Amino acid sequence: MQTPPPPLRRAARRILKVHDRNVAEMIIYEVTTVVTADSIAAYESYMRDKHIPAVLSTGCFLHATIARSMPGRYRIRYTARNMDVLDRYLGTHAQQFRADFAAHLGSSVQVSREVWTELQHWDADAGPST
Repeated sequence: MQTPPPPLRRAARRILKVHDRNVAEMIIYEVTTVVTADSIAAYESYMRDKHIPAVLSTGCFLHATIARSMPGRYRIRYTARNMDVLDRYLGTHAQQFRADFAAHLGSSVQVSREVWTELQHWDADAGPST
């Protein structure tokens, strides 16, 4: 039997590694915002320079992303290791961050929040993982 090329071997090792251990599913805390046109610059600056770095500094999230679908519409995704960690963030930190957000941006932003469970994750160079 031929040995698979290196990328396939890496992917196979990763798949075996995932299936050999009990991997907790990552939790995605997703915040979608719609910002009035006159507040876009202030919103982007606040989120990039203050809010997202401060949320990450709580230690509750592994990483965060911010994306824009059109001017004024954003999606921020925070990844937590598990639901217990997200619950800790929501119980300990969220109220303070929401109050600061409201103080800086007031009613110029509509916010919706949703929690997702990541079932599987793929990397282009390594294949599926969780």
